[in-house]
Amino acid sequence: MKIMPDENQTPTNAESNPEDIAAAVAEAVTANDSAEPVQSALQAERDQFFESWKRVQAEFENYRRRSQREREQEAKYVALPVIRDLLPGLDNLRRSLEAANKSGKLEELTKGVEMTLKQIESILDKHEAKAIPGVGTPFDPNLHEAISQMPSADHPPMTVLMEVERGYLLHDRVVRPSKVIVSAPT
Repeated sequence: MKIMPDENQTPTNAESNPEDIAAAVAEAVTANDSAEPVQSALQAERDQFFESWKRVQAEFENYRRRSQREREQEAKYVALPVIRDLLPGLDNLRRSLEAANKSGKLEELTKGVEMTLKQIESILDKHEAKAIPGVGTPFDPNLHEAISQMPSADHPPMTVLMEVERGYLLHDRVVRPSKVIVSAPT
């Protein structure tokens, strides 16, 4: 058996609208002959919300400062892994120079420097740094810095003839452009 609400009944809280609530509060104030208890209850609730808001605001400010400090620390020490990886290469370069000085043989020095160069290149590769293609490629001002032109009948104009300093890319960003000598028309 289903009980239907009577049309004369007052609506429940779920069905109330703001106008009905305001009317009920006004009726309660009139019935009590004093607005002070309701007003003091509203002020207490307001004060409670204000204190809660101030705590949340302070927590957010603390979070913002902590995040800023963490970002600054991260930026300060971002190169640490690369430096740690490069140190063994520098140690090997010093060892090869010491060995060449003791023995006086140029071949040992050359061999040690070549091994160290390969080690440093593998470290750059490990950190996603790639060499910019050089000799024989067309000149690209985004990747190359032309320091000189040299007439050449063997190559078309604006072709890289010689690489003075090798350039590198990190992902899609140029770390350093290659300094090159390009061909000029004869």
